Amino acid sequence: MSFEALGLPPSLVTILEREKYDKPYPIQEQAIPEILNGKDVLGIAQTGSGKTASYVLPVIARLKGLDKPKDRKPDVLVLVPTRELAEQVKDVFNLFERGFEHDVKTMAIYGGVSINPQMKSLFGVSIIVATPGRLLDLVDSNAVHLDKVQILILDEADKLLNMGFKDEMNRIFDMLPKKRQNLLFSATLSEKLDGLNTVLLQNPITVKVNTEEWNIEQINQISYSIDEDKKGPFLRYLIKSKEMQQVLVFTASTYKADNVADKLRKNGIDARAIHGKKNQNSRNQALKDFKEGRIRVLVATDLLARGIDIEFLPHVINYELPRSPKDYVHRIGRTGRAEASGEAISLITPEDEHHFKIIQKKMKIKVDRIDGNDIEIGKS
Repeated sequence: MSFEALGLPPSLVTILEREKYDKPYPIQEQAIPEILNGKDVLGIAQTGSGKTASYVLPVIARLKGLDKPKDRKPDVLVLVPTRELAEQVKDVFNLFERGFEHDVKTMAIYGGVSINPQMKSLFGVSIIVATPGRLLDLVDSNAVHLDKVQILILDEADKLLNMGFKDEMNRIFDMLPKKRQNLLFSATLSEKLDGLNTVLLQNPITVKVNTEEWNIEQINQISYSIDEDKKGPFLRYLIKSKEMQQVLVFTASTYKADNVADKLRKNGIDARAIHGKKNQNSRNQALKDFKEGRIRVLVATDLLARGIDIEFLPHVINYELPRSPKDYVHRIGRTGRAEASGEAISLITPEDEHHFKIIQKKMKIKVDRIDGNDIEIGKS
């Protein structure tokens, strides 16, 4: 099926062709026509399945031709759990807004940066992509009003609930007009999300892309047994011996992320840490530099496990395992996105063995194991 057959306007189809979007992914095939028809949609799809474009494209198409008044009342509100996801979603809107005959102004708003520039820039914005807390700060400052929102989107709705935003979101919902289109996208359908679905969605169309339809099979998973005291040298050995030029390394804590990045740099590997204790400008710059190839290794906590689109990322390494199998899938899903292949490596200490067995059981995949302790790594 083509994008044109989904009902998108020719101007958007032209942009898709220019950006080498050859054909819709399953989530896009199912969601775009329903959103164009004004239906409420509950979309269940893993990160990396084309989810963002599945709502961005029809939303832009629906705004096409609307004469946006110059005020502080957006037409579209997208709620997201993290600052990085806010920036990513904004970038996707900006990509597809190009070439339109009228401005569809999009703005990302989140905490961790000065609020004053955000307050000044909200005038005339059509689409706001926001984290809940900073949005409420701006509402309280009278810098934005939500009574004209036509479309509400919750991206990573399960994460919004798990991160404790429920009270803030309920306050935001109370400010929105009752008559609006609601779109909820999530990696999983939990009991919490099901309750939210009941409150928000009116006769929703459920669009679900199963994990089997996702690209986890395209990720080559390897694990290495390694003693804890050998992990640092072994990580450096892997990066150098495999000549990895772009690798995302995950740790379980901010302290460990800083420590690993520091040891990599001291051993001649260009690396930087990114986590919640870094200021927003530092995080944005590190991610930008990594995407553009100026940093070889980015060491991250689970802050980046969802919602960050790093196109054609070849390698992910779990230096430490995450707490849950779901987080493991989201981590390795940074590689092997869409139709690209990728490699995910996990370093397994004796203490990790039981937990890693649970992760494999949940994924219904047995990950090949190599004994890293037997590998002669030399100086690294």
